[in-house]
Amino acid sequence: MIELAQPLALLLLPLPLLARLWPARAATAQAMALPQGVAALAVPAPGPRRWRGLALVAGVWLGLCLALAQPQRIQMVPDRSASGRNIVIALDMSGSMATPDFALEGQTVTRLDAVKQVAEGFIRARTGDRIGLVLFADRAYVAAPLSHDLRAVALALADAQIGLTGRSTNISDGLGLAIRRVLAESSRSNVIVLLSDGRDTSALLDATQVARLAAERGVRIHTVALGPEDLESRPAARDAVDLATLRAIAGAAGGQTFRVRSMDDLRAMAEELDRLEPNPSERPPVAQARALWIWPAIMALVLALARGMGARE
Repeated sequence: MIELAQPLALLLLPLPLLARLWPARAATAQAMALPQGVAALAVPAPGPRRWRGLALVAGVWLGLCLALAQPQRIQMVPDRSASGRNIVIALDMSGSMATPDFALEGQTVTRLDAVKQVAEGFIRARTGDRIGLVLFADRAYVAAPLSHDLRAVALALADAQIGLTGRSTNISDGLGLAIRRVLAESSRSNVIVLLSDGRDTSALLDATQVARLAAERGVRIHTVALGPEDLESRPAARDAVDLATLRAIAGAAGGQTFRVRSMDDLRAMAEELDRLEPNPSERPPVAQARALWIWPAIMALVLALARGMGARE
């Protein structure tokens, strides 16, 4: 949609015509005699040439008036400033994430593929938030820094492969890096979503203590316990998730824990996260103006040059 920021400037359009129609004041002085060659310059050009000159002058005036009216294109865009939220997804990339115990569209898929399927949609729907991605196993690394470029973050998630940083589950390391990354950009709300399917193998730090430090910095942590088995119900299960630790992390940092055993649980978890951390794209969009005055100004300049060249002929 195109609007005029100064529409009253269009009232100048008839000014040349009014000046032309204004009655001339009677001359009181004696007319000065001019040489014949000079007097001929004041005679309007005959026929089409005269009308072409008038059309060029009218075009110049029209372009100037339009430029003064300041036309601008108005676009409705998401209100990014309404959120300023930072969300870092910390994803467990241990060997157990390759376990094929999730069903997707009638086929058995690995835990990692199931998470990718749901998390990608969650990421792409977070217009207005900055999203980052941290992957961890033996050690942690940043797969995608905080960014409004949700497509780039989703592609980084799609490219994630098990084995790049080992095959164990160092939750403390992954959580610590996620905290540093989520605080790297100033915001009114800092959130970490920690997804894991195993038990913390860190021998140096206690993940719950790390979560308490995060809470002191204003970081909220939601945890997601993946897989059909957990250490509470089956302590001897080899690939059981450490549900108690994940609950303690979320409790220490003001978040919630989600128990995910199936694709339906994953989808429900994503919906609940959207409710807990409202999407700013659902807020009314804001109007963004792009100035267009330069184009009528260029038109006026080109027509003025054409008029000047025509007058020299």
